[in-house]
Amino acid sequence: MLALVMGAFALTSCEGFAQGKVLTLANIGWDENVAVANLTKVLLEDDLGYERAEIDTSDDLDATYQMVASGDLDAFQDVWLPNQKALLDGVAGDVDHLDPWFLGKTKQGMAVPAYMDVTSIDQLNGTDAKLIYGIEDSSVMDHKVGREVIPEYHLKQKLVAGPTAGMLAEVGRLYAYKEDFVFLAWSPHWMNQTYDIRYLKDPKDAMGPTNDPAKCSTIVRGGLREDDPEAYALIDALELTEEQINSLELEINKDKGDPQAGARRWVSENREVVRPWIEAAQNAS
Repeated sequence: MLALVMGAFALTSCEGFAQGKVLTLANIGWDENVAVANLTKVLLEDDLGYERAEIDTSDDLDATYQMVASGDLDAFQDVWLPNQKALLDGVAGDVDHLDPWFLGKTKQGMAVPAYMDVTSIDQLNGTDAKLIYGIEDSSVMDHKVGREVIPEYHLKQKLVAGPTAGMLAEVGRLYAYKEDFVFLAWSPHWMNQTYDIRYLKDPKDAMGPTNDPAKCSTIVRGGLREDDPEAYALIDALELTEEQINSLELEINKDKGDPQAGARRWVSENREVVRPWIEAAQNAS
């Protein structure tokens, strides 16, 4: 009888400990960030009993780093290195930088649809493309193209920065009509499965280190490991292959405006993938 009472007390205490907890995750709007943040939210709320995990959406990358450093955000799960090295260096004393969650090999750069007869950036002036569709102005790739690539190659195209979702919508429209256009692309991302695209060579290495594969990782606020070991352990244990992150993104895209619905379906279909992360969190609590 005593053992039963103690066991029930321990279970109730564990559930009560999780209930009332609130975690705030950053979302810069990039699809892999949308996917991983919503995946984390679903696991915290559905499997670990958190009252809620909030997702703070902002397209300001610099501000996102500062908010994690100040403790206003608990985690940002889309750190690309070396792209964001200067931003990470600026907050290194106030955040914990976790090991990469992406297990594949990234790719990033300027791209065109494969139906265009172009393989290199120095051939773009010979096309009918008038614009280079970029993403958020705070992204390193946008900065490299605007400040380095366009002047170095004397490109006639103009860089247009904007939200990632807007860029992808324009890519879909132009691709459907087989028009000439240039855009910023990266992998992992569902665009690589949806469209037949070609990443352009950069013979002058104007993109610099962003031409090299990057590592996708996470920063968490200082003290999260001590304050919330369960959440820290979950975020630290989370890891995805290219096939897994692509399938997660595609599942989320089925429910426009409700990324949690897609994340929940993905979790239900990939219990063997997420089980070790959940166990790591439970063992840390």
